[in-house]
Amino acid sequence: MPRGVWALGFVSMFMDLSSEMVHALLPAFLVGTLGASVAVLGLIEGVAEATASITKVFSGWISDRLGRRKLLAVIGYGLAAATKPVFPLAVTPLEVLGARFLDRIGKGVRGAPRDALVADITPASVRGLAYGVRQGLDTVGAFLGPLAAILLMLALSDNIRHVLAWAVIPALAAVALLAFGVDDVRPRASGAARAPIRWSELGGLGPAFWAVVLVGAVFSLARFSEAFLILRAQDVGLPVAFAPLVLVVMNVVYSVVAAPAGSLSDRVDRRVPLLAGLVALVAADTVLAFASGVGGVFAAVALWGLHMGLSQGVLSALVADAAPERLRGTAFGLFNLASGVALLAASTVAGALWSLYGARATFLAGGGFALLAALLLSAMVRRSQSSRGSP
Repeated sequence: MPRGVWALGFVSMFMDLSSEMVHALLPAFLVGTLGASVAVLGLIEGVAEATASITKVFSGWISDRLGRRKLLAVIGYGLAAATKPVFPLAVTPLEVLGARFLDRIGKGVRGAPRDALVADITPASVRGLAYGVRQGLDTVGAFLGPLAAILLMLALSDNIRHVLAWAVIPALAAVALLAFGVDDVRPRASGAARAPIRWSELGGLGPAFWAVVLVGAVFSLARFSEAFLILRAQDVGLPVAFAPLVLVVMNVVYSVVAAPAGSLSDRVDRRVPLLAGLVALVAADTVLAFASGVGGVFAAVALWGLHMGLSQGVLSALVADAAPERLRGTAFGLFNLASGVALLAASTVAGALWSLYGARATFLAGGGFALLAALLLSAMVRRSQSSRGSP
């Protein structure tokens, strides 16, 4: 495993530690402290994630053209770090929306170049494992962040603003590690990568890539913001100070599963773990729809983490497999654009359903989309097997 993959993983870990300290408390902060409705929460989360995904299209294309993936990643992580002081100072939901918007622009700027850089420096034989390792370290930060938020809430007498202020420190650590601990690697086809990419060239991505985009978009329709998991836990009686435990449980499972799932996808059809992940998501949504106590919600949250571990790194490996090297950054950007638009729709609809009909309607709708994605993926696997078996 190249040293750069580990370094990028630890960069992701520190930034996710910071981001999840904020994200774990944001639903309670918005709804409880700033007086926002659940529908507004869903809109803010959907806009934030869609912004990140749309930005990835441009950052991926630029990284292909310049061959300077690290530079864009540093800019993206730096912008995200710069937004962290805004959250503890916010007095209305509008400031939170602005901070989330800029933070997600930072995520969008860094995401596609970073993912393409992983592929650039990793042999194809261990590509799934590499994405699983980076995703796994990212997710370690994602459960350490909520855990830190709980401890700080207890130490600081439930003062959410003071806890949010502490998130600045690991964000700065992530930027410093990336700037000084990761070497840039230009794609081998550097001359082609510098040429402007025309819309007509996107046909070179091929049907296999667009099939991955379609599956990823339907995945995202089924997987709205994790903020709704936190609200569901509070809905059945979990105290605000312990609300971050939801993300701790989810991300512990996610981090444990991500690397083995990526390694498995190097040895079998990558769509097999994806299908298992969708089954886990259908089960999670069903339990969340009907759970009446904290135990049931946490069981569903663990299933949600299982779904993430089985799917997210594997989807990245599928994109890298299907895209030509010189269009790799652009391919990740387009994939994330489609997924982000779907996530915007999913989170907005989830918030509206919750406000109008309650939590059960939100999670039943998510389960329906997950089942649709599973059926679509099953059909693709059968079609692929049938074509291989034909003369």
